[in-house]
Amino acid sequence: MSITAAKGFTAAGIAAGIKENGNPDLALVVNTGPRLAAAGVFTSNRVKAAPVLWSEQVLKGGQLSAVVLNSGGANACTGPQGFQDTHATAEKVAASLNTAGYDETGGHDAGTVAVCSTGLIGLLLPMDKVLPGVDKAVAQLSPHGGEKAAIAIKTTDSVHKTAQVTVGEAGEGWTVGGMAKGAGMLAPGLATMLVVLTTDADLPAEDLDAALRSATRTTFDRVDSDGCMSTNDTVLLLASGASGVVPEKDAFTEAVRTVCDDLARQLIGDAEGASKEIRIEVINAANEDDAVEVGRSIAGNNLLKCAVHGEDPNWGRVLSAIGTTSAAFEPDRLNVAINDVWVCKNGSFGEDRELVDMRYREVRITADLAAGDSSAVIWSNDLTADYVHENSAYSS
Repeated sequence: MSITAAKGFTAAGIAAGIKENGNPDLALVVNTGPRLAAAGVFTSNRVKAAPVLWSEQVLKGGQLSAVVLNSGGANACTGPQGFQDTHATAEKVAASLNTAGYDETGGHDAGTVAVCSTGLIGLLLPMDKVLPGVDKAVAQLSPHGGEKAAIAIKTTDSVHKTAQVTVGEAGEGWTVGGMAKGAGMLAPGLATMLVVLTTDADLPAEDLDAALRSATRTTFDRVDSDGCMSTNDTVLLLASGASGVVPEKDAFTEAVRTVCDDLARQLIGDAEGASKEIRIEVINAANEDDAVEVGRSIAGNNLLKCAVHGEDPNWGRVLSAIGTTSAAFEPDRLNVAINDVWVCKNGSFGEDRELVDMRYREVRITADLAAGDSSAVIWSNDLTADYVHENSAYSS
């Protein structure tokens, strides 16, 4: 269940000393080929971290030989020096891999090394720790290093997050694996976290890009935990081609979507301070855009999130959230169910709200717009005192 489940990848996760607590904080993923195809999606925040700007530039070539990731510092809003540090990190990865003999694909250079960072915004990384850490990570690269890499990219995450899908028989199939970090600043805008996906399928960069954008559109882009979009959001997909299998495009896209969906659910499940996971399904919308807009409005309603935390089936807050959107609907035709009890019918009270059981972690809200046949699902979580405490007690 990791990024090294697909053939053609090695990984490592080490403690470089970036974090003062001594926890693992630097990860490295290396594609040993024979193919080096890659694609990526990034935050739509206009304030982008240096590693995002670097990796966007690198991905224009459609190839990645390695990805280096650090936790303990976002390297965002750090000016020209921050970008120089990102470049220096990529150069160090390439040089260290070449020195160690990782030249199966013809050698490494900084132009095929993506860089990802996560942590506090506005501080330069301690490069005297990062660069020696790269050498240490290279020395520990292993086909079994995926889990350690996933652990090394955690910040406020309480658990590391991995997922995997294998299609076909052993020796004749292909795999998509992935790891993710994220527990706060989770809001749509691609990609709401750091994610690395790997596959041993034999596909070119343009096919990876199409599959990744299709998959993230209905998974990571529909996670809205706290309405806060990060400066560092990155999702990367690397293909080694090591299986020798060229999968059918729809089957590959579905495999990537399944892994992304698994990881997205894990992100919501580990959201800072959350005690409830909220599945918001908007049905019978005039079109998908309307369904998504309504779902996001409901997900972002803090009053509703507090009500869910208090196990109060307050459907009026759902209707008020719907009413702030530009979606097509008639107020007196709206219906709302909470955990399958239709507490609102035709824009007014419906079944007895006392029938709603909200004791369990997952809460399901269904909003029926009665305006068409389109639908969408958005995942969110409740708003708790623990969330406020976690984000006020220390810098994050």
